[in-house]
Amino acid sequence: MKLGIIIETKEFEKAWNAMRFAVTAKNNGHEVKVFLMGEAVEVETLRHEKFDVAAQVEIFHEAGGEILACGTCLKSRNMDGNEVCPISTMVDCLNMVEWADKTVTF
Repeated sequence: MKLGIIIETKEFEKAWNAMRFAVTAKNNGHEVKVFLMGEAVEVETLRHEKFDVAAQVEIFHEAGGEILACGTCLKSRNMDGNEVCPISTMVDCLNMVEWADKTVTF
């Protein structure tokens, strides 16, 4: 199945669970794309002793998962895209939703 996941939060536990879901889906043979929107573009920096979001992002990336980050949201935070979370657009988000069999939002 093709799963599109939209993450809109940088709240540690919610973002951690969203990325754990992405990792689990990828590890169970699904095609998975993640779109980061709003404050979620900061997930690569979220480290917490119990809810290490950044570690889950890295695991997902290493498993071949694709992460897209809203360019407008990055720019509003004076952030740049990178190899793990490249700058993307709302058109990319739309394309992901159209591509996906199911879309989940956290």
